[in-house]
Amino acid sequence: MIPYSCQDINKNDVDKVVRVLRSGWLTQGPLVEIFEKAVSKYVGASKAIAVNSATSALHIACLALEIRPGDLVWTSANTFVASSNAALYCGAKVDFVDIDPLTYNISINSLEKKLEQAKIKKKLPKLIIAVHYAGQPCDMIKIHKLSKFYGFKIIEDASHAIGASYKKIKIGSCRHSHITVFSFHPVKIITTGEGGMALTNNALLAERMYRLRTHGITNEKKFMKRRSSNEIWNYQQIELGFNYRMNDMQAALGLSQLKRLDKFVSRRRKIAEFYNYKLKNLKIILPWQLPNTSSSYHLYPVRVRKELSQKTQGQLYNYLRSKGIGVNLHYIPVHRQPYYEGLGFKKGDFPEAEKFHKETLSLPIFFQITKKEINFVVKSLEEILKLK
Repeated sequence: MIPYSCQDINKNDVDKVVRVLRSGWLTQGPLVEIFEKAVSKYVGASKAIAVNSATSALHIACLALEIRPGDLVWTSANTFVASSNAALYCGAKVDFVDIDPLTYNISINSLEKKLEQAKIKKKLPKLIIAVHYAGQPCDMIKIHKLSKFYGFKIIEDASHAIGASYKKIKIGSCRHSHITVFSFHPVKIITTGEGGMALTNNALLAERMYRLRTHGITNEKKFMKRRSSNEIWNYQQIELGFNYRMNDMQAALGLSQLKRLDKFVSRRRKIAEFYNYKLKNLKIILPWQLPNTSSSYHLYPVRVRKELSQKTQGQLYNYLRSKGIGVNLHYIPVHRQPYYEGLGFKKGDFPEAEKFHKETLSLPIFFQITKKEINFVVKSLEEILKLK
């Protein structure tokens, strides 16, 4: 089976992890901070907080922005459930915004209309989580302008988008947001096995996220409460936090992978260009690139419409899978998940995201996919789309 994505682990990656195994550090140690500084330098942010998953990063980002029970948080209807789950962990109420039919990201028009209505009803969101779907950056300047007018905060869920850029600015710089989150899951562009990172230019937000990832504990005197001089207090828990730490083994792998990030992204872009060229005459819709942005192509989504090709998404999915091609779905709209339907959402709430779900497949795209495998994917698509 050709997977839709796969990590690339080389000898140097293995050697770096083995070196940690033979050192005195296995849990969170000096390499975590080195990895944080390396990523923050790469993207141009001042602070980075490494954690054990992007979900954890989203959670502590929401907490640092003081998302509390009853607050409203909006995100894209086309995302993985973690984007909205993180807000629910804080007790917030979640709502969604429909997607743009070209970028598949949060629709600026839908967002503007929803904000106008929310202002009238006095139910504006405290936070919007903008998801850079497939590595394609959202139109962050427009979202940022809306945040200034309507007073909401912004998290960029860039789980797909390390290595991408918006108007020649690296995603992760937080130029147009309060916090950006990356994922280092094995199917992502670089991996730490599991892992994630939150980036910010705000020192106070960073300090809080550092504490929250380690049980709410601090050893900085400026935050510690006065205690008897007869007692030793070299740390204090000053709020309720979590065990969300990244370990040095993960950081070692991340540091090694980071050195190849530009190479990984360049290869993905070349694969996307090859797909674009080979598939341009087929009756499917190929990914569209927002002007002045550069996608990292975590995913390569194609849309099939029966009125164009006489074929359904299901027919393509089953045929390609039968040929050993691991096409996948990204994503089932969050509001259609049974848990979220239990919160009151229903079919028809976000029609563009629902239509996208019924028409779209992610084709294989990853660093070590061979030209032979890519040509096999193309040939198989040609076969199914030409079948009567």
